[in-house]
Amino acid sequence: MQLSRFTDYSLRVLFYAAINNDRLTTLSEIAQFYDISIEHLRKVVHALSKSAYLKTFRGKNGGIQLGKDPADINIGLVVAQTEGLRPIIDCEHHSCRLTNFCTLQPILNKAKNAFMDVLKEHTLADLIANKPMRQGLIGSDITTPERPAKPVN
Repeated sequence: MQLSRFTDYSLRVLFYAAINNDRLTTLSEIAQFYDISIEHLRKVVHALSKSAYLKTFRGKNGGIQLGKDPADINIGLVVAQTEGLRPIIDCEHHSCRLTNFCTLQPILNKAKNAFMDVLKEHTLADLIANKPMRQGLIGSDITTPERPAKPVN
């Protein structure tokens, strides 16, 4: 199973916001840190804020911050929200001679459930507690002054 770029970027944004949660971070700062498109990040941040994983602040001094404690952000739930719960192989929308007696689909569903169960065992706090991970996220030479701002409703 391969996760989408949207899910990858969602997790990256959460990592970065968690490690810098003492201040607001900006889309341009995150885009520069990961060398990814700011337009992709805009969609990711919008979705994460709608799910209350992030708080967004508008204006010249705006930015983003985590909307929840890292210990309350379950990686499996984030992946489930960003990926959706579609089957690995969508047998309902393709004609297949095996549909009525196929034994593959239940196995794939079991595998997907096992994959998601493992992800659900971990929180954002678990992942950023890893020292090399923290160092990689802190090792940025991007410096931004703290920016007070008003939350977006």
